Amino acid sequence: MELKHVKYDLMETAAGHRIGVLKIARPEALNALNKFVVQDLKVLVGELASKREIRALIVTGEGEKSFVAGADIKEFEGLHTSSARELALQGQALFSKIEDLPFPVIATVNGFALGGGLELALACDFILASSKARWGLPEVTLGLIPGYGGTQRLLRAVGRSLAKRVAMSGEMFTAKQGYEWGLFAEVHEPEALMTAALKLAETLASRAPLAVGWVKEAIHHGADHGLAEGLKHEADLFSRTFETSDHIEGVRAFIEKRAPNFLGK
Repeated sequence: MELKHVKYDLMETAAGHRIGVLKIARPEALNALNKFVVQDLKVLVGELASKREIRALIVTGEGEKSFVAGADIKEFEGLHTSSARELALQGQALFSKIEDLPFPVIATVNGFALGGGLELALACDFILASSKARWGLPEVTLGLIPGYGGTQRLLRAVGRSLAKRVAMSGEMFTAKQGYEWGLFAEVHEPEALMTAALKLAETLASRAPLAVGWVKEAIHHGADHGLAEGLKHEADLFSRTFETSDHIEGVRAFIEKRAPNFLGK
């Protein structure tokens, strides 16, 4: 898959599980999301959505300074109401596709995650951060607001008060604050960040992939609906696991006191 601004590698663990690594590759601009990066992401994410053999995906930025330092502000010049709305809707659609990928997605924030960069990380299932990471939604400092889902996903990640603090102040925050506020699942020293992401990815890859995907679906569904609807959907998905070969293998492996060999069937 030949893309200019996004790199993709497929790794295989010692146990034979496949883990994808997606890297935003525009380090000369701190990996800012211009229209070419977004287009490459659309192509790659569309390809990945159908690759059921992938057990987990790691998303990161090239270089040591930045995950993604927001959108390319120069591209905002000349936009008007309708074109700005279209830009926001396209970005939201892309990040929703990332959020809906059928396998776990881990963002490794190795530096700046600002504006669209934070919005990209928020579309992932887990955010692991470097201790040197700096993050925020600075759009209000430009007379704008987040447009790629930042207000909505940050609200769901850290709650109403902290989401307002971040998005209304436009300030930059530390990795420690991100961890304490529940945004980051883990914080590691820069040199240990990718190792930690790979360890988490391998753990997730060793679990029954259909079940992992349905857990993700159940949590996302429950976040957007009432408790009663969420419980109903959970029961529906729970019942579907009993149609899978993996559930038979998991129970049998437990009884036989061995590691299961899940096939995603």
